[in-house]
This record gives sequence, structure tokens and C-alpha cells, in this order.
Amino acid sequence: MQGKLFLCATPIGNLEDITLRVLRTLKEVDLIAAEDTRNSIKLLNHFEIKTPMTSYHEHNKIDKAYQLIEKMKAGTNVALITDAGTPGISDPGEELVRICYQSGIEVSSLPGAAACITALTLSGLPTRRFAFEAFLPRNKKERLAILSSLESETRTIILYESPHHLRKTLEELQQALGDRKITLCRELTKRYETAFATTLSEAVSYYQEQEPKGEFVLVIEGKSLQQLKEEQQQNWEIIPLKEHMIYYEDQGISHKEAMKLVAKDRGISKRDVYAMLMTLEQSSKPCP
Repeated sequence: MQGKLFLCATPIGNLEDITLRVLRTLKEVDLIAAEDTRNSIKLLNHFEIKTPMTSYHEHNKIDKAYQLIEKMKAGTNVALITDAGTPGISDPGEELVRICYQSGIEVSSLPGAAACITALTLSGLPTRRFAFEAFLPRNKKERLAILSSLESETRTIILYESPHHLRKTLEELQQALGDRKITLCRELTKRYETAFATTLSEAVSYYQEQEPKGEFVLVIEGKSLQQLKEEQQQNWEIIPLKEHMIYYEDQGISHKEAMKLVAKDRGISKRDVYAMLMTLEQSSKPCP
């Protein structure tokens, strides 16, 4: 029989957050693939787990994935663990899962700690809808593109950031998003865990004076739907009414339906649109 891949969530700080199911699985599998074996050996030693380990990380994620696939095809059960948290979230585990499905290998995910969800529930910001961006790209062009797309994001935004880049990232976020509410979560589940609820402008000022310490999860307020609607209306109002009508009519929409859409875009009644169009039509007629 073929082996199976088990995605095993490990603690993000407090070792007591590991589940009984993960502990049992790590002891029962034939091999553990770890993002950093030097880091993971501490976890395994703490729980007296003797299962052999192999490295699986960003720099060998494709070649090593196929090696692991061959082992699983031969009947080896493999557990994948990351440095901390749930494998496959902002780490090379997603590549192994993808290749497993392509190769017909069964995958099971064992739930547990995840820094993004822990920070979201701790933030005091809306949790029903959220957008997880992990670390912003270091490439300048890609970074600007992501920041630009987040400007109109109405969901709560979750980002990861290291202490070395926090100040720059906060400044860029304030410039791109304006002054939003933000909760900066650091050292989650550890002794010095903090959740600093503030605004982007205040966070920028605070960390100009204070040295950032620890790994951060940034939870940022999304743009309100009302604000987004008002901004969209303002953008439409810049366009002449006739051009606004042509925009829809060129898509094959009837004159009557186009008036309804224009009215909705501008936050006015269909009757107002009709009256404005009639006024424009009268004013464009040549004098007798």
C-alpha cells in the first residue's frame, strides 16, 4: 500500500499547544520532513519522539518533494512540520501538497496552532472576513502592486513581519492605506506576548522611538463598505454624465437599464438622471 502525507501543526511558541493527535502521528509515521531539523529536534526531544527526520525547505522544495513522493509510493508514511504553526501556510509545504495530489498520494491535515488565526482572534478587529497576505514581497514592484491592491480591501488584512523591517513596512502601509486601525501582535503564545491595538500613524510614531522586538503579526482594519461606496461615487461624478451612459450602452445595455446603473453609481435617482440627460439634450440643440 502507498504511504500518506500528514501535515502536522506544531506550536508557535507555547509547547503545550501541540495536539495529542499530532504527537501520536509524529511517533507513528516512518519519517518526519522538517523545515529546519536543528529547530525541530528540540521539539521532538522534548516529547521524546525518536522518528527519523529529513530536511524539506524553500531551497530543496521541488527536488526533495519528488524524493518524498517516491518514498510514499513505496509505502512510507511522512509527517511534514514547519518551524512553527501549520504547514502549507506561507511555507514550502504547499508545493509538497500540490505534487502529492498530482502523484495520487493521500494527504491529511492535522489542525493546530496558526499565527495568523491566533492574531486575528486576538486583534479586536472584525473576524468574519479577512485577507491573509503573509510577508509582503521584497521585490519593490511586486510590493507596490500588493500595497495598491490592499488600499481598497474591505476585509481585515493580516500580514507577517520581522522586527528588522517593521518600521519601513508600517510607514508604507500608512502611505498606501491611510490611517487605519491596527493591532500589532508579537511573540504569540510566548511569555512576552503582546497585542498592541492602535492606529497606523500612532504605530509609526511609537516604533520610531521604540526598538521592535520579536516576530510580528499585523492585523489591519479593512476599508469600510460605506467609504468604498462614497469613493466610487466620487470617481463616477468626475466623468461627464453622457460618457457615463455611453460606458454602459457600449456594452450592449439598453438605454433604460443604463440609466438605472448610472443612477446607482452616482447615488441619485433614475428620475434625476433622466432630467439631467434631457437638460443636456436641450442645451445641445441649435438655436432656431
